[in-house]
Amino acid sequence: MDLDLKNKTALVCGASQGLGLAIAEALAREGCKVGLLARNAAKLEGHVKAFAAEGMNAMALPADMFDWPQLQTALDSFGMPDILVNNSGGPPPVDVTEVDPDLWRRQFEAMVLNQMRLTGAVLPAMRAKGFGRILSVASTSIVEPFASLAVSNSLRAALAGWMKTLAGQVARDGVTVNMLLPGSFATERIDRLNAREAEARGFTLQQVVADSSAEIPVGRYGNPREFAAVAAFLASPKASYLTGQMIRIDGGATKSL
Repeated sequence: MDLDLKNKTALVCGASQGLGLAIAEALAREGCKVGLLARNAAKLEGHVKAFAAEGMNAMALPADMFDWPQLQTALDSFGMPDILVNNSGGPPPVDVTEVDPDLWRRQFEAMVLNQMRLTGAVLPAMRAKGFGRILSVASTSIVEPFASLAVSNSLRAALAGWMKTLAGQVARDGVTVNMLLPGSFATERIDRLNAREAEARGFTLQQVVADSSAEIPVGRYGNPREFAAVAAFLASPKASYLTGQMIRIDGGATKSL
């Protein structure tokens, strides 16, 4: 399917690896000029060269989701995008009864406030031209909280409420607002979480992966490209009647309807 994304521009946060990189690649393959935003400048430059070798148009935008002035500079360099993919990664596992207030504040900056700021910065141009796509990569923990991810559960749920409210206000201007809720995907983050769990339980990493995969109805972790394909569709004109939604991409793992 041609997603009608040729000559669109897309700013993808957290694009140096994992789901963010997969989304950036999917959009670039559809003909978008893509801004790759993340902290690791060397990784970004490597991806830009790899994209160019395949005829894809990308720009490296080194910036930290925790640092609003850096994000402003990146946005000024890239220009106002047609598509914004907010993606901040996730905080470390913590005991919900022992969360340091400074951790709450710092993670709120990256996971909520700066995503709101970026969205607010790009919305006027989107509304003026009658087309825009705001996507946020979150987690299925919004609908089924994970015991060890107290900070993620809470802050992503706060962002979900804001985005649902926003969706209703900008829909008539041709701007859609949706959240993508990934389950378990084969990324660097899940590797770190699995390694931590293996150490805590005295298991091998292979045991942890096998156990968690067995709990997913499809019997495996997702491929980031599967996730990115859904994101690319939501970012396209084809998805113009789909807004204010949280889309679970989890192999059927979430137990709620």
